[in-house]
Amino acid sequence: MSIQTVNPNTNKVVKSFDEMSDKAVDAAVAQAESAYTEWRKTSYEQRAVLLHKVASLMREKKEQLATLITLEMGKLFAQAEGEVILSADILDYYATNAKKFLGDKHLNPEHGKAFIRHSPIGVLFGVEPWNFPLYQVARFAAPNIMIGNTILVKHASIVPQCGIAIEDLFKEAGAPAGLYTNLLISGRRASALVADDRIKGVSLTGSEEAGASIAAEAGKHLKKSVLELGGSDAFIILEDADIDKAVEWAVVGRLNNNGECCVAAKRFIAVEAIADEFLAKFKDKLSAIIVGDPMDPKTELGPLSSEAAAVQIEGQVNKAVAEGATVVLGGKRPERPGAFMNPTILTDIKPGMAVYHEELFGPVASFYRVKDEQAAIKLANDSPFGLGGAVFTKDVKRGEHVADQIDTGMVFINHPTWTQADLPFGGTKRSGYGRELSELGIDEFVNKKLIRTSALSDPF
Repeated sequence: MSIQTVNPNTNKVVKSFDEMSDKAVDAAVAQAESAYTEWRKTSYEQRAVLLHKVASLMREKKEQLATLITLEMGKLFAQAEGEVILSADILDYYATNAKKFLGDKHLNPEHGKAFIRHSPIGVLFGVEPWNFPLYQVARFAAPNIMIGNTILVKHASIVPQCGIAIEDLFKEAGAPAGLYTNLLISGRRASALVADDRIKGVSLTGSEEAGASIAAEAGKHLKKSVLELGGSDAFIILEDADIDKAVEWAVVGRLNNNGECCVAAKRFIAVEAIADEFLAKFKDKLSAIIVGDPMDPKTELGPLSSEAAAVQIEGQVNKAVAEGATVVLGGKRPERPGAFMNPTILTDIKPGMAVYHEELFGPVASFYRVKDEQAAIKLANDSPFGLGGAVFTKDVKRGEHVADQIDTGMVFINHPTWTQADLPFGGTKRSGYGRELSELGIDEFVNKKLIRTSALSDPF
């Protein structure tokens, strides 16, 4: 199988790579296992020095790395630079805080003394997506390297150069061989690799289908897994919201990363009293968006990650219209080369339509009007996904009350779902399980070992 960089701005092949042989993969796993035996003995301070160095190199090479991201998956260059900085921040965050997070937790048992010691578990396998090629890897690798685990990563096949670049950063920073390894293999072989006894845990960010495959293999072999899958975030606008501010954030929430974001705002739910005003202003803003070359600083919406992605979302729109939905804006691809889709708004969506239940991974917004707050909450929860969500209201207490009733892993008030190093990230329902980032993100692949000391007089 050939793994390729295809520039989605032109749909032209830029570079091809051969998939690794079974022998090469086996050697990589063996090297990771060997590296673990030594890395687990290092101090938090030694591990931190390495991660800080990788973070520093990321910042030094910001333009180079951002260019690779834009070339391979179409992200706006300015946003790609932002991703590089965010990834470096995550590395620094765990390098700075891991010792505190993983310190001994002293207990107060009825008899004797006891504490919890956090220990590494071994070689971990990460299966990472193309939409945030550096950030997704950073949030998996950073906490686990600080724990003392070693890392194997199968990156998405459409961003091979990003995957190679991350491994090169670790090498340049002086990481021991096997600490961080990039695997150029297919998704099918990734699922099979989970069965390897030398691999002790697996984390995947990606589609439901890929998550189910990886989780099934992990479960069959009694291994811990963490899954961050799709999302269909509700963006609720209540009647007391600042409409202009809500519209501003609605555009950002829907078009960030060209709309290809698990926590992008996807379902816009407005209460009847302000629905017309919000929709009119939202449409006006989206209709003025400049679509074009993601390297051009004037561009506001670049291509989707691939031609296949563009064909898929156009097909979802066409199917929605055939089932009775209305296109208020867009609905078609622009007449230009590349994997582009125009900003689109769909309304008149009803339960039973495919688009009512699906994730729209691109610049397509679904709009709903509802009677009141309770109807908005009910609609927000009527989804197979449970990743993030947003509530817009001038009454923060009311916003918190609404957020408490939304069945997702994250809810933001007066802001679309977002991410940063010190906030936990993860979902419920078909959006997966487990958490990444913050202190919670270092808690997934660690042995929380109880150590208890008894006095001779203890009753047991």
